[in-house]
Amino acid sequence: MYTPFDLSGRGAVITGGNGGIGYGMARALLASGAQVAIWGSNADKTEGARARLAAECGDPARVHAFVCDVGDEAQVEAAFAASAAALGSVHACFANAGVSSKGTRMIEMSLEEFKRVQRINVEGVFLTFRAAARHMAAHGQGGSLVATASTAAIEGAARNSHYGASKGAVTAYVRALAVELARHKIRVNSILPGWIVTDMTERSVNNPKFADAVMPRIPARRWGTIDDFGGIAVYLASDAAAYTTGEQFVIDGGYTKF
Repeated sequence: MYTPFDLSGRGAVITGGNGGIGYGMARALLASGAQVAIWGSNADKTEGARARLAAECGDPARVHAFVCDVGDEAQVEAAFAASAAALGSVHACFANAGVSSKGTRMIEMSLEEFKRVQRINVEGVFLTFRAAARHMAAHGQGGSLVATASTAAIEGAARNSHYGASKGAVTAYVRALAVELARHKIRVNSILPGWIVTDMTERSVNNPKFADAVMPRIPARRWGTIDDFGGIAVYLASDAAAYTTGEQFVIDGGYTKF
């Protein structure tokens, strides 16, 4: 029987999986039969997310959690090794962890602030994908690498240049890796969320002035939710996406098409 979305027996790593879009991805991957390892930089939040996911799926043995700062090379290497050991093998890796900008005008921005965003949003993806690609190439079964970028990669926004630069870099990096890693049967794609309700965006989406300006530009007439990313996560981790690589999946309720 053809069961392209069945992820039973497959292991997935989700950075930033202790909340927001990453949590939504982890929840969907578990529902499709995968084992998951979520990473987060906050120990209490990460353990709390692990406990909730374990309760939801009803099988605590399929959920693992590790504390990791994805901008730290040694921590990434250690967390990935521990994840691979816990999962048996990693078939999909979602580089989802990220930080937002502080809404700073470029002419007033410090180099420190610019680097703060690049460290997690760009270097974190590099470090995570490098560890995952080495593992996948070594076990010879290939796999799927997925980066969470943003519509900021394709739409300009004032006071958001350093964030946009980081996410634009991620989409370019993904396209290059899709070509380079295909020989190892590794697929590489990116997801570009629009305005999604998460801890990171809560202040903006709950601001009436902001909502009045942005909501009319969203044809779907609602903010996105973390569960809007479950389907794409399962698809990209599954055999259904076996011939899909180097693509950008924009999930924004039509925002960038308006």
